[in-house]
Amino acid sequence: MVGIRRPLSFASRRGYRSKAAAEMFRALGDPERLRLLVRLAAGEACVSELAEDEGEKITTVSARLKTLFVVRLVKRRREAKHVFYALADEHLPPMLRKAIEHAAEDPTGVSTDLGHGKNIAP
Repeated sequence: MVGIRRPLSFASRRGYRSKAAAEMFRALGDPERLRLLVRLAAGEACVSELAEDEGEKITTVSARLKTLFVVRLVKRRREAKHVFYALADEHLPPMLRKAIEHAAEDPTGVSTDLGHGKNIAP
């Protein structure tokens, strides 16, 4: 049986909050929200651009972005009538890349491309 034998050192040093981390993972668990994060890894975008890219209503995309904002995965800024979103910090691109790489791994060790040819910038 594989298990954690002692607390993770970073968890103790930084006041790790498992509830907050679980909420982030829950937000990442939705494919549409994850796709928005991958898109934002390429750079800041306003809600209307993201809605057009996704072929969705602005209200739908805005609700997804609100969820990501609440769990601190994205940040936002207002410019006139537009709200622009970007990834919250530099921790996210590598985390997204690793998650997608891990999901693409075949149990036999052969990788498959689940990113549909999209790269996530570091």
